[in-house]
Amino acid sequence: MRLKTSNQQLIKMAIKFQYNKTSLQALEKQLKVRVRALPTIKNKESALRIEVKKAKDEAKRLDLELDQKIRSYERMVELWGEFDEHLISIEDVKLDIKKIAGVKTPVLSGIDFFVAEFSVFNAPKWFLGGIELLKETISLAIEREVFSRKMELLDYARKKTTQKVNLFEKVQIPGYEEAILKIKRFMEDEDNLSKSAQKIVKTRQQEEIIQ
Repeated sequence: MRLKTSNQQLIKMAIKFQYNKTSLQALEKQLKVRVRALPTIKNKESALRIEVKKAKDEAKRLDLELDQKIRSYERMVELWGEFDEHLISIEDVKLDIKKIAGVKTPVLSGIDFFVAEFSVFNAPKWFLGGIELLKETISLAIEREVFSRKMELLDYARKKTTQKVNLFEKVQIPGYEEAILKIKRFMEDEDNLSKSAQKIVKTRQQEEIIQ
């Protein structure tokens, strides 16, 4: 509802101008800038749509993989009661920044885990496998969150770009074209009136000479 209201308000926006050559030139310059920029903005919008879909698909894939990991974790629920949860913790989550269609997005570059020392001989044999399973599960969960954030950033940029395309296509470009047409018609009418006035004056002068 808000988006529709915003678009309606934009359509009602009037372009301010004066009926003179200076204003005409300024409007023509603004129109040219927008006409030239529009294809680039449209290409950006298309690229962002593709990237949003890729991020969504990857997030879904990670969801399924994470669900499978959690299910395998649940099968060992009785054994996990023996596990010491203090054996493993996250030390650092490393993120890089990658620009996609001009948008800065996070990229997971690594996760540092801390594994406390324990006696392999005294601990249950499955502890080592359990630690690896936890690492994989935690890594998937963090990667899923990173992709979720990436998807949000790209989708937000896509929506803003779509709004800009609509603003240029449906409001500003038609508005500038209409304003330019009005000024040209006014100037043409003014020029015709001036010529008509000059013609009348000239005719009267000729009549006076004849008389």
